[in-house]
Amino acid sequence: MKQINTVAVLGAGVMGATIAAHLANAGIQVLLLDIVPRELNDAETAAGLTLADSRVRNRIATAGRDGLLKMKPAAFFLPSYTANIEVGNLDDDLQKLRACDWVIEVVIENMAIKKKLFTEKVVPNLKEGAILSSNTSGLSVSDMAECLPEHIRTNFLVTHFFNPPRYMRLLEIVSCTYTAPAITAFMADFISKRLGKGIVYAKDTPNFIANRIGVYAICNCVRTMMEMEMTVEEVDAVAGPATARPKSAAFRTADLVGIDTLRHVAANSYELLPNDEQRDIFKFPSFVEEMVSKGLLGNKSRQGFFKKITGEKGQEFFYYDYTTGEYAPSQRPKFASIEAAKPIDDPEKRLKAVITGNDKGAQFAWINMRDTLIYTFNRIPEIADDIVNIDNAMKWGFNWELGPFEMLDAIGISYFIERAEKEGVQIPAELKKIERFYTFENGRRYYYSILDGTYREVPQKPRHVSLSLLKKNNKVVEHNSGASVIDLDDGVFCLEFHTKMNTIGGEILSMVHKAIKRTEEEGVGLIIANEGTMFSAGANLMLLVMAIAEGAFDEIAMTVKGFQKAMMAIKYSKIPVVAAPHNLVMGGGCETCLHSDAIIPHAETYMGLVEIGVGLLPAGGGTKEMAIRAIKLAEEYEMDATPFIFKNFMNIAMAKVSMSASELLPMGFMRQGDAITMDIDTRINDAKLKAISLAATYRPGQPLTGLKAPGRGIAASIKSQLWNMQKGGFISEYDQFLASAIADVITGGDVPAGTLITEEYLLELEREAFVRLCGQKKTLERIQHMLKKGKPLRN
Repeated sequence: MKQINTVAVLGAGVMGATIAAHLANAGIQVLLLDIVPRELNDAETAAGLTLADSRVRNRIATAGRDGLLKMKPAAFFLPSYTANIEVGNLDDDLQKLRACDWVIEVVIENMAIKKKLFTEKVVPNLKEGAILSSNTSGLSVSDMAECLPEHIRTNFLVTHFFNPPRYMRLLEIVSCTYTAPAITAFMADFISKRLGKGIVYAKDTPNFIANRIGVYAICNCVRTMMEMEMTVEEVDAVAGPATARPKSAAFRTADLVGIDTLRHVAANSYELLPNDEQRDIFKFPSFVEEMVSKGLLGNKSRQGFFKKITGEKGQEFFYYDYTTGEYAPSQRPKFASIEAAKPIDDPEKRLKAVITGNDKGAQFAWINMRDTLIYTFNRIPEIADDIVNIDNAMKWGFNWELGPFEMLDAIGISYFIERAEKEGVQIPAELKKIERFYTFENGRRYYYSILDGTYREVPQKPRHVSLSLLKKNNKVVEHNSGASVIDLDDGVFCLEFHTKMNTIGGEILSMVHKAIKRTEEEGVGLIIANEGTMFSAGANLMLLVMAIAEGAFDEIAMTVKGFQKAMMAIKYSKIPVVAAPHNLVMGGGCETCLHSDAIIPHAETYMGLVEIGVGLLPAGGGTKEMAIRAIKLAEEYEMDATPFIFKNFMNIAMAKVSMSASELLPMGFMRQGDAITMDIDTRINDAKLKAISLAATYRPGQPLTGLKAPGRGIAASIKSQLWNMQKGGFISEYDQFLASAIADVITGGDVPAGTLITEEYLLELEREAFVRLCGQKKTLERIQHMLKKGKPLRN
């Protein structure tokens, strides 16, 4: 069976280096090569080096690798993964290509340079059977292949990563006319499994799928903005979540990508698409050229369509006024149609609400959507053979909540056609024949094939467990407004949260007990997972703040006890419970994972016990669990508990959040035997397999007794350090007060070291401290600030 264990990346610029980093994240050995410098820099001259020294010859690749460690957001899951990358140059190290299973070209977007690299350097040194790919964002793969020998052409294709490669899910695969279908299938499977990418199959056309449609949508925003005499701020208020697109909307996306890069992609479309019916839209107006010439390139130059300045008044925000060529103070524009749609969670209903509004914002949204969706419809079969590849490309590459054809379904095709035709816009004849692009029948999802006018089943990976499809297949066995229990077959059930942001309240806690009871009676294992944008934002703060306002502290104590009871039910169930977290896993969501028998997190999991940010401490068993894990480690290594307690205390007191799933083990949130899933589509299936494997030899536990309390001495040591931090101005007095409360609980209360305590006793300490903190005015201020602003207050 073909394997890929070593990959060479040719080109150590930002894109090449970040691709190398993500390969290293996946545990792959990487060879990163770039050209040899032509002259010494000042540092090399001062060090007495010559052009013959390897440090000089490898300088560009070394700088590419070292620069990865400074990147924000981080390119590596863990900084230590840089050890997986070996650096070299394209003169001295070409023979090392013979050990590589896959070679990726990531040099400048110039066909002549790419072909010269292939013919003169790569082909003579390529391992037999190795795969060769280009990361070109729009040059013809078939033209590129013409310079390759016949036996290499069959293993040649485009693997187009999106920037930044670690975070952007999309990878476009473009085969040339010679690529062997088996190679395309193998690479799609490998990149999906090992690198966690969402694969889209594009055709060999300029800018492929995502950039072709995404850049068209932005170019259309520019033209429509000027026609309607709107500002870039007004456009971004409309072109973001209101219309099922990302918060970066249109112009903030341009700043993120780089205005010069966007201009290049648009110019590429204009030059290479002479027959495109909308070709002229890819010609940016003169003000964009002026911005580039002034160096207003977006985030990389710290000023583009938007900029912020930190001055005496704090942070001030400005937008670029294209009518004057100057920056103007932010107006934070609002439209009634957009404000009315904000509370709508369902992106389909939100989009429809905005499109059917009657103010200027709604009119802009309609025109931009109308033009973009017609343009996209007309691109089949030019850029792809089906709507699924296009929809996925836009969702994974531009972070749209809905793909273009899903948007047409949401708006309503008949409404869309009728309104557009009233405005004199020509509608493609084929579109008039279609009622819906997607349908569900017998629990399966089908898409409309524009090529032959039939409905075909949407392809699904063999290891992809889709909860949404299972629910349509009547697999829900328990349900309330906050959670459901879904039968995954093979004796495994899934507890799914489905509240807003998957916050945990009474409905979810009630369903925890029902899920465990059902699984104990009818199954072998339970997994806790969902398909929301995040696993869980934690406990429902709105309910808590209402209870505090009413002074219902006995009720708060009962609620906390109920939360703890649900967590203990997870920990001591008669069947194994496996959590499969992803994205944000805050507070109570983290506690849910801590009480599970195992966790199978997605690679991009950001988990933390962050309660101190709202003036509280983890009281769903989180502080207790971190105390127990420290005590157990001290026993295992026959050491004093102080370093283990202090480390876990810092996680809670500093509200530390993992920046990847790889950080969960060193933070103490993951344990040996847990595993990380790179492909989010297979996360639930991987958790299911873990539950089944645990079930074979599962032995239920009992609440712990005879634990040796770390004791008041360690708490005193922690408080001493807190005092120093407060006096040094590193934390506020209230931070010190809160952290002291955490120290008292995690060390086992006001008892001497070694006092035997129980798990239940630690839960009582947690609960009492939590209720006590709820009575503090500054805690209420922190909670209210979080609910209003979405970020912590340090009062």
